[in-house]
Amino acid sequence: MLRLGLLSTANINRRILAAAASGGGVSVVAVGSRDLERAEAYAREHGLERAHGSYDALLADEEVDAVYVSLPNGLHHEWTLRALRAGKHVLCEKPYSRHPAEVEEAFALAEGSGLVLTEAFMYRHHPQTDLVAGLVRDGAIGRPRLLRAAFSFVLPSLEDVRADPALDGGSLMDLGCYCVSAIRLLGGEPESVVGEQVLGPTGVDMSFEGELQLPGGAVGSFRCSFLDPQHQALEVVGEEGTLRVQAPWRVDWGGDVLVERDGEATPVDVPEAGLYEAELANLAGAAAGVVEPLLGREDALGQARAIDALYRSAAEEGRPVEL
Repeated sequence: MLRLGLLSTANINRRILAAAASGGGVSVVAVGSRDLERAEAYAREHGLERAHGSYDALLADEEVDAVYVSLPNGLHHEWTLRALRAGKHVLCEKPYSRHPAEVEEAFALAEGSGLVLTEAFMYRHHPQTDLVAGLVRDGAIGRPRLLRAAFSFVLPSLEDVRADPALDGGSLMDLGCYCVSAIRLLGGEPESVVGEQVLGPTGVDMSFEGELQLPGGAVGSFRCSFLDPQHQALEVVGEEGTLRVQAPWRVDWGGDVLVERDGEATPVDVPEAGLYEAELANLAGAAAGVVEPLLGREDALGQARAIDALYRSAAEEGRPVEL
């Protein structure tokens, strides 16, 4: 049983707690917060064994094997490095970083220390994602020509950390990273990108649109937004048909996977599974050395390179950026 500590009391933790409670080889045993009273209250609420009044104290806990870093984006790298140096495996919330050099540094440290570092893109662990990738790979719609993705919801407040530029907030970092991840998974690493953003009062991108030139002449495009109503979608247009995924990222929201050919839409059966349970099982298996992490250095590096190029195109260069 992998003993997991929560590095922060972020809301996303509740999904990890629920997944761990249902099995998967992970037990959440401790939480760390910048405030001891808050940590103790959180531990009581969720039945955790130990509470720590600082993140460093959590990392010093010898009965913690791994940590889940659910801090804001801008703190991922610092605390992942600290956790690795303390000898802990790390599951870090997505996106790990928008800076490729930080990804290289962190994974070099993890690999050199014999530790697991993996990025928490939960949708990648759901069987729906493997099924969709298999349909594309096996030619169910012919060679892909266009991949379109969207993810949005209305951000409830500009006080939210996702609207803080100092913490690497923004719609691309929070939502668009899913779109970029899926386009890369299904279409390959982009050769060049173009990005356009709509900045909000705090200075982060409240909406972002991107276009990615993919190997073989295919094109990926996406829109993510903190201003649009709640919506998610993924569409792959091939030379012989179209694949539509109505709930590609938050599979738990429900929706169909449809293969459309010759004017007919055929639903595809998707096995039921927990988004976060499979993610934790992969972490536990990787830490035990019995499986490879599903998401490792190359995937995190591809993400960071694409996001970095999109931001450079939108904010600095105003033109396509080659990768």
